[in-house]
Amino acid sequence: MNANQTALKSRSASAFDVERIRADFPILQLKIDGKPLVYLDNAASSQMPQPVIDRLVRYQTTQHANIHRAVHTLSETATCEYEAARRKLQHFINAREEREVIFASGTTDAINLVMHGYGRKFIKAGDEIILTTLEHHSNIVPWQMLAEETGAKIRVVPINDAGELLIDEYEKLFNARTRFVGVAHVSNALGSINPVKHMIAFAHAHGVPVLVDGAQAAPHMPVDVQDLDCDFYAFSGHKLCGPTGIGILYGRAALLEKMQPFKGGGDMILSVTFEKTTYNTIPYKFEAGTPPIAAAIGLGAAIDYLSAIGMDTIAAHELELLNYATEQMNHMPGVRIIGTARNKASVISFAVDGVHPHDIGTLLNQEGIAVRTGHHCAQPVMQRFCVPATSRASFAFYNSMAEVDALIVGIHTVQKVFA
Repeated sequence: MNANQTALKSRSASAFDVERIRADFPILQLKIDGKPLVYLDNAASSQMPQPVIDRLVRYQTTQHANIHRAVHTLSETATCEYEAARRKLQHFINAREEREVIFASGTTDAINLVMHGYGRKFIKAGDEIILTTLEHHSNIVPWQMLAEETGAKIRVVPINDAGELLIDEYEKLFNARTRFVGVAHVSNALGSINPVKHMIAFAHAHGVPVLVDGAQAAPHMPVDVQDLDCDFYAFSGHKLCGPTGIGILYGRAALLEKMQPFKGGGDMILSVTFEKTTYNTIPYKFEAGTPPIAAAIGLGAAIDYLSAIGMDTIAAHELELLNYATEQMNHMPGVRIIGTARNKASVISFAVDGVHPHDIGTLLNQEGIAVRTGHHCAQPVMQRFCVPATSRASFAFYNSMAEVDALIVGIHTVQKVFA
C-alpha cells in the first residue's frame, strides 16, 4: 500500500468523508445544462477516480508494450504489471490461486467463456440448467443458446412480489438431470441480494456446479469466493471504478483444467503444428491474443483504490443512501418502488403514476440527474411485475445524501410537469 492509499485508509477508518472521496472524481464536477451532475447510474457503469486515470496515463506513456513475448525492458515491465493486477484481483475476491483469475472483456464475456468451455463439453441433451427470474440477459441468453444447441432444458426459479427468490421452489427444481446453476449475486434491476451461499451449498449437495454473476455485487460489498464456495464468479471492471473492456472470471482450478478454450489464437498455446495444438496452462489457456493490458492494469489500480477505502465501509455508506432514498420515496404519493426485498444493494427501481420511464429520465436529466430507464436487460423481471420498464437510481460510495435529496426534488418536478 502506497502513502496515498495509507492516508485514505486512515481517513476511512475514522469516518467516511464523502466530500473528500468526491474530490477524487473529476467527472463529478461537471454541469449538465447548467445543473450540477448527480450521477445515479452506477449499476450501468461507475465513474473513475483520478488515481486510476493517472495509472492508465503512466502505463501508456512509460510502460506500454505487448506482454509475455519479448525480453526487452518495456515488455518485461508490462508483463510484470499485468500479472500484478491479476494478483490484486486474486486477493480482492480471496481466490485460492492467482491462476484461478482469468481476464475477460467483462461479465458477459466471462459467462460466455463458461458456457462454451464448460457447458458445451459437459451439458448434453436432456440435462437441465437452473437459472432465476432475476438474471440479467447476459446470464440467460448464453444458456438458451446452449440449450438450443444441445437439447438441454432451462428451469427457472420464481420470485415473490418483493423481488426475492423463492428458495423452496429453487430446491424443488433439482433432480437427477440437473447439471448447472447460474445465479446473480445481486439483481441489477431490483437490487435484491440473493442467498447465493445457501444456493451453492444446496447445489453442491446434489453434485451441481454454480456460476455466480457478481457484476452488481463486487463493486458494493466484500466478495470471498472461498467462503461462498462457488465454482465460477464473474464481474466487470467498469462497474468497479476501472476501465471498460476488462472483467474477471474466477474459476475453480480443477474445473478450469477440464474446460475447453473459448477462443483460439496466440498465447493460449504451448505448441502448434498442422497436426495438433497443445493448449497452454490456466489461466493463459483462456486468454487468447493480445489482452487488454492497459485496462487490466487500470483495474488493478481501481482495486487498490477501493481496498484502501474498504469494501465494508463502502457497503455501509451505500446502505445509508439506499435506506434514506427508500424512506423518502415511500412517502411520495404516486411513486412506487419495484423490488422491496428485505436484503438489497444500492439500487432503487421505481415507477411514477402516469409517467413513462423515458419521460422521467428525460426530465431528470434536465435537472442534471442521471438515472437509467428501460428494462435494464432484465425483461423477465419486468414481465413478472407487469411493467414495460422502470426508472432506476443506483448509488455508489461517492454519492451523497444531498444527491438523494436532489433526486426526490427531481421526481416531484416530474410529477408537477405531468399533473
